[in-house]
Amino acid sequence: MIVTRVLPEVRSLQTVLRRNYGVSAVLLKKATDPIQQLFVDKIQEYSKKSKAAGGKLVDATPDIERQLQQELDKVARQYGGGAGVDMTKFPDLKFTDPKIETS
Repeated sequence: MIVTRVLPEVRSLQTVLRRNYGVSAVLLKKATDPIQQLFVDKIQEYSKKSKAAGGKLVDATPDIERQLQQELDKVARQYGGGAGVDMTKFPDLKFTDPKIETS
């Protein structure tokens, strides 16, 4: 009776261990394929450029930054923003209790 209860648990544990080993083996293995290595190199290069940009777009030209600002202004106008309105601030919501008539 104990064996019938324990056997499914052991099988599920084996499955979990096999999956975890399969995932970690891929992560720990160095990229042997040149395409994989190129992909990893590009990700690392982008990470360095992203940190150097300081939160702005990576490799952005003045034209791209101008287009981004135009799109942000357009969205701000559509959703109630405008000159002097802080769109990053959470709106102030004011709720009033309705009057209840007692007669």
